[in-house]
Amino acid sequence: MRRLHVAWSAWLLAAASIQLAAQQPADVERRPLTIPMRDGTRHAAIAFVPKGATTPLPILLVRTPFVAARIFRGPGIPAAYKELAQDGYIFVAEDIRGRGESGGTFITNRAQDDPRNPPGVNESTDAYDAIDWLVKNLAGNNGKVGVMGTSYQGWLAGLAGVGAHTALKAISPQAPMTDTWMGDDFFHQGAFRLNQAVAYAAFIEGTNGLDIPDHDQFSFYLRQPTLDAVARATGVGSAPSWMGFVAHPAYDAYWKAKSMQRVLTTSQVPTLFVGGFWDEEDQLGAPLAYHTVERADTKGINRIVMGPWNHGQWNRPGGDTLGPVRFGSRTADEYREKILRPWFAYYLHGTGDGRFPEAWAFESGSNQWRTFDAWPPREAVTRQLYLREGGLLAFEPPNARTAPYDRWTSDPAHPVPYTPRPDDGEHWDTWMQQDQRFVDARPDVRTWTSAPLTSDLTLAGDVVAHLFASTTGSDADWVVKLIDVYPDSTGEPSLAGGHQLIVNADIMRGRYWKGFEVATPIPSNTVTPFTVQLHEQLHRFTRGHRIMVQVQSSWFPLYDRNPQRFVPNIFRASASDYTAQEHRVWHTPRYPSHVSVQLLP
Repeated sequence: MRRLHVAWSAWLLAAASIQLAAQQPADVERRPLTIPMRDGTRHAAIAFVPKGATTPLPILLVRTPFVAARIFRGPGIPAAYKELAQDGYIFVAEDIRGRGESGGTFITNRAQDDPRNPPGVNESTDAYDAIDWLVKNLAGNNGKVGVMGTSYQGWLAGLAGVGAHTALKAISPQAPMTDTWMGDDFFHQGAFRLNQAVAYAAFIEGTNGLDIPDHDQFSFYLRQPTLDAVARATGVGSAPSWMGFVAHPAYDAYWKAKSMQRVLTTSQVPTLFVGGFWDEEDQLGAPLAYHTVERADTKGINRIVMGPWNHGQWNRPGGDTLGPVRFGSRTADEYREKILRPWFAYYLHGTGDGRFPEAWAFESGSNQWRTFDAWPPREAVTRQLYLREGGLLAFEPPNARTAPYDRWTSDPAHPVPYTPRPDDGEHWDTWMQQDQRFVDARPDVRTWTSAPLTSDLTLAGDVVAHLFASTTGSDADWVVKLIDVYPDSTGEPSLAGGHQLIVNADIMRGRYWKGFEVATPIPSNTVTPFTVQLHEQLHRFTRGHRIMVQVQSSWFPLYDRNPQRFVPNIFRASASDYTAQEHRVWHTPRYPSHVSVQLLP
């Protein structure tokens, strides 16, 4: 029997982030705290107070569902905070409502106005009450508080900035699970993130254990003919989050109420969003939250950092590699020392000049940090990469009706895997860097490739796929990958010649072609427009490389299988609803399927 660690273990460790490195020497006093909330609920917390401090120090607060005593388990300050600790802080980790030793009832991504909340209470008020108590009762503090965190903790850090306490001087939401239906943990543009959602329900809301009898998770999930069968086989059917998935498959009020970008709409305090361009879990979160706040940032206190990282990698030592890809420097260490540390030092200690760029971003390909006065850069120009006949990818649109489409048969009984098999879950955090040639020759994956580049081309900003497609069925998924194809001789010792590296990739469930709020059947055998958001990137395709686009209609078990025959709710589909269908992607002057990219001049 094999413990299910895919998604959950990486998710917990990356989100908590501080378990992955040794504790710093115990030059602090560890204090257990009990913090009262306005409704009488009491929250448990742990404070690390530096010994021998000669002046009052600011507080850095992390609010967590991951059990403070578990992630702050050593006698000293976690190593993830060693750069910050050099400036002197009181670090506090607080168990949120219903988790760890805290009282109350836990609700996943508690909506601000969830009817299950105690009257007048939500995550923002809990953060307010914690800050209020800490500055009044924790000896040795200077009355200034910062809040930070990654993943779920990043979402909580963002909500601390809503109705912010006057003592709160800075927040850093990092990989916040900003919108878990639109593009973060549980759904991506309507497609259900199967293995991650199961793992979450089992470990956060279940019994902290889930056994899978297969070495290959692909095989395990494939044996379950429906999502209901998955729930029964894994025991997650009674988990509150799973019941929410089943009851709310579309982007309705349930999901919108949980979305951070609908409540964190302005910077009440200086805000530093942090994200990774290859975040396998919350890639959308940081940019979406940043752009939402930026629209109303009249004070110029909203900032963003985007690095070449997977989920929470910036909290761990190194950052010089990601899977087989090398970046030439320890990008995570550089971020913590040169960006995060001076940013918090300015707002909580009053040191430095506060002249920060609008955006810091790491440009992969050329492997260098860059700063910008806007993100995406103002100088970026939008271009279209057209899918052409004969598998050609080019900036020139199609000009003939010959070979007007590419077609394939998508069979739910034989879905395209998202990672090479056997999928034992051990490569969850680096699957996006794996060579995509493992699916390139499949008959249900279509590929378009450019000629070798004669000069460098730098992608800086949004990537959006616009497909004109048809199906013999009445529903379909559209997976689009933008890929950097390395030359046959790379000169790079970590990458094989011809390596196909995902630069951007995502999925869109076709039933939402008219809008995400209501599922609508796709008209069979009719060319229909579909838009697939592939998110943002800063990447240089260097001379001699080629650009590739792959399109497929399954990505399993990262996402559930689409029945391809429209049913009102896929969570209630029967095994007989899953049918093979032919899909076509069109590329004619009338139907010019393309990928829109932003490029630096």
